[in-house]
Amino acid sequence: MDLKSGYPFWAVKNGLMYAFPQLDTDLTCDVVVMGAGITGALVANELAGHGHDVVVVDRRDICWGSTSASTALLQYEIDTHATDLARRYDQASALLAYQSSLRAIGEIGELAHEVGDVDFATCESLYYASHRSDYSSLDDEFTWRKQHGFPVRWLSRAALKEEYGLKASAAILSSVAARVDPYRLASRLLDRMQRKGVRIFDRTEVTSMTATADSVQLTTNGGMSIKAKHTVVASGYESQQWLRPRVAKNLSSYAYISDPVDPAQLGWLANTMLWESSRPYIYLRATGDGRILVGGEDDDHDMPARRDRMVDRKAATLQRKVARLFPDLQAPPAFAWAGTFAETSDGLPLFGQHPQHGPRVLFALAYGGNGITYSMLGAGLLRAQIENRPHSLTELFAFARLG
Repeated sequence: MDLKSGYPFWAVKNGLMYAFPQLDTDLTCDVVVMGAGITGALVANELAGHGHDVVVVDRRDICWGSTSASTALLQYEIDTHATDLARRYDQASALLAYQSSLRAIGEIGELAHEVGDVDFATCESLYYASHRSDYSSLDDEFTWRKQHGFPVRWLSRAALKEEYGLKASAAILSSVAARVDPYRLASRLLDRMQRKGVRIFDRTEVTSMTATADSVQLTTNGGMSIKAKHTVVASGYESQQWLRPRVAKNLSSYAYISDPVDPAQLGWLANTMLWESSRPYIYLRATGDGRILVGGEDDDHDMPARRDRMVDRKAATLQRKVARLFPDLQAPPAFAWAGTFAETSDGLPLFGQHPQHGPRVLFALAYGGNGITYSMLGAGLLRAQIENRPHSLTELFAFARLG
């Protein structure tokens, strides 16, 4: 599956950071993790760090799939409003989703500092009403979050103009958000795991998977066999090839990044990410070296050839939108890219077993705009399931909720 187009900045900036071998012998282990992007790395790290014998395999070079194209906005704010989740499920579910995501930001930060040198930094998140008609829903969302103790502040039209120079009817300012280089975090985490004894193999594609009552047998493209007590399918948007019917809709999403911007021009964008109420939304964030990363312009077509043709056009559209927001900001695209993106009907991820494969095969589908945050949560959830322990998110992130 062709997952990306153009020139994803993280791959250009970092190159192929570490070399891992291709599997050339049969193996046994406690858990095999299929997929060595950011989701697979976080799951494997959680399991290996608690005594499980873990093997990681990926059909590409490590982190060379969707992780290299991720824009890595780390937010507790889910693409689906908490008020909408509460209406769809109940207040307790909405509160659990948002509180868990808030906690995950801190956990990612702790891990990023342990790994080191991954361009992690905390920041604020400014969510503004891009249309006057969105004011009411934004107001309801702010009221709900404030009522439940989330770190938010309401900005009126006047305050938004005075403090940020933005023209919009209102905004929610959240004090908890973060950024990271996702490719670098996953690569350095996998390298650290390998040095601690985790067996990691790239250019190793799983071609068949057979689950029994007590194990899972995998066969690779090289004819090797891996026998494990459990398998975690963490191969991102390609994971749906193991499921019928599909459980999420694949889209294409677009992004560009500028050259470093003069700090005087960058201003408050240096430590505040920006996103809007429209769906699909445009978003901006800074990097540690002062670049502006802009994303959005999602469309319903997940066709690689079309996506390839659209990269420059979409980047130009995003640039025009940025220019309307910030007329004096000089930050044209230096690199532009696109990637496959998937979302579920409720904006929540899918972690756990699927009836098609039974309890020995677990899925880690961190779909939606909070993929890295969801992956951090899902890692602990999957470990609990493997260890036969209860977990608060089991039902909320389960396949069964989608009917």
